[in-house]
Amino acid sequence: MKFKIDENLPVEIKELLQSDQHDAVMVTEQGLGGEQDLRIADVCLKEKRILITLDLDFADIRAYPPKQFPGFMVVRVQRQDKHHILNVFSQAIPLIEKESIENHLWIIEETRVRILGSEET
Repeated sequence: MKFKIDENLPVEIKELLQSDQHDAVMVTEQGLGGEQDLRIADVCLKEKRILITLDLDFADIRAYPPKQFPGFMVVRVQRQDKHHILNVFSQAIPLIEKESIENHLWIIEETRVRILGSEET
């Protein structure tokens, strides 16, 4: 699968995905650091990449309907230190092979992953 990791996440997210044989790039690698949310979403759409972010704006299905985008993974955690984020995200990686991400919104939390699909929009 193809992923784009937002600048608000550690680069180790990219490394975790690549070690699991996924195509992953950082927003900053493409000179998109500081860009508006809509621009990032548009680039992901053009590249057919699933965006992984801490930005809760992408969890708004009215603004970003899952059926209109390749997919979003929003990491919603109590603490945003690198170790905690990596720990929570790494627990969701096995689900990538089992559950659909395409045209879905995943909300990754400490104790669960909520998946909203295009049927909700």
